[in-house]
Amino acid sequence: MNDVIYMVKKVMQFIFVIFLLSIIVFYMARLSPGDPLISYYGEGAERMNTTEKLEAMEKLGLNEPIYKQYISWFSNASHGQYGISYKYKQDVTKVIGDVYKNTIILGGLGYIFTFLFALLLGIFCTVHEDKLIDKIICKVGVITTCIPAFWLSLILILIFSINLRILPSSGAYAMGKSGSVVSRIEHLVLPLIVLILSHLWYYTYMIRNELVEEIRQDYVLLCKIKGLSKKKIVYKHCLKNIMPSYISVMAISVPHILGETYVVEKVFSYPGLGSLSFESAKYHDYNMLMLLCLITGILVVFVNMISQVINDKIDPRMKHDEGEQDWK
Repeated sequence: MNDVIYMVKKVMQFIFVIFLLSIIVFYMARLSPGDPLISYYGEGAERMNTTEKLEAMEKLGLNEPIYKQYISWFSNASHGQYGISYKYKQDVTKVIGDVYKNTIILGGLGYIFTFLFALLLGIFCTVHEDKLIDKIICKVGVITTCIPAFWLSLILILIFSINLRILPSSGAYAMGKSGSVVSRIEHLVLPLIVLILSHLWYYTYMIRNELVEEIRQDYVLLCKIKGLSKKKIVYKHCLKNIMPSYISVMAISVPHILGETYVVEKVFSYPGLGSLSFESAKYHDYNMLMLLCLITGILVVFVNMISQVINDKIDPRMKHDEGEQDWK
């Protein structure tokens, strides 16, 4: 029964947060300076007289007070109708449906490789703590973390695309080769390098610190007395004990890596949700912007809640309510 109540609370929290997010984004988009008519009508909007502009605003449903616009949007959205894109003149779900897979591929691979390499490097540095190789990796890691993603992207484009001409600098695949795996891999190399290097050492350092702190525990001394090597202790005992916090870090990092993916997409002109988000904000494409923000928000909130549920199952002490009952 407690588990049912717990899950119901989580679902209610999820719904409330997404509802609140939709209101905030809707109002911020409408109140930001700019003319959405230019997005829909192009240069023709500048030649409209007052009457024509009022008619155009009424056609797009922008003549009503903001709260009425939100009620109308929410009513349509609850039925799966998110409106048309002002820029692309078609349903926003159709536009997003053409590019979301590109973001999943880039962001998903970046996420997997970042945490895989971070875990391996963190373990390696812990096993070789304070040795020369550990110090070298730490120094290189700190340097790469200080390099902005957009600057690193430009440097890689200059070296590998312009000077060496061995890797493409933009797009998700070569023209007419959307089904070519080789072409997609070639276009993913540079964006992935930037995405991974932007976060790798930050999470490696967190894992290394967790493991180093775990090695200082009393049970490790007992393991050493029994004759276990440091490497075996780290793999068999320490790694298992830090997994709950590692899972939390993985979940919490979703918005960071997703945000970096959006930046990388823009720099490399990679057709994904990041590039689409930038365009929708720039051109005041309200319907597109709303759906993109909701998709991003739902993903971030959902992953964080799933992480909390998993952690509660792995380590019941992390459950606040249960912790209070234990002390009674």
